[in-house]
Amino acid sequence: QVQLVETGGGLVQAGGSLRLSCAASGRTLSSYAWFRQAPGKEREFVAVINWRSGASTRYADSVKGRFTISRDNAKNTVYLQMNSLKPEDTAVYYCAADQHPSSGTTPLEYTFWGQGTQVTVSS
Repeated sequence: QVQLVETGGGLVQAGGSLRLSCAASGRTLSSYAWFRQAPGKEREFVAVINWRSGASTRYADSVKGRFTISRDNAKNTVYLQMNSLKPEDTAVYYCAADQHPSSGTTPLEYTFWGQGTQVTVSS
């Protein structure tokens, strides 16, 4: 079984930075992604990294140039470095993973999910 545990959320002022971590246990999968969900809104794609394709990455337009997804094989951990944060980045951030190397951008494409970590950006 695969377990994903997110850490690193918190409160930060606009323009600040945070780094989220997703520690994975169990078997290694192909795609690891970050999604976020703000109150009253649907869960939306943030970024994905594909283990099987040379660590290729893909980002939502809203975070491109500000967020970076990366991985540490030795620690079996995926990171989301978030810079130049905006109040509209406020949400619960979820780590997701799946065995298929699809680098998908919809929640239905991911089998395993973490419990989420709150990120709040004040103006």
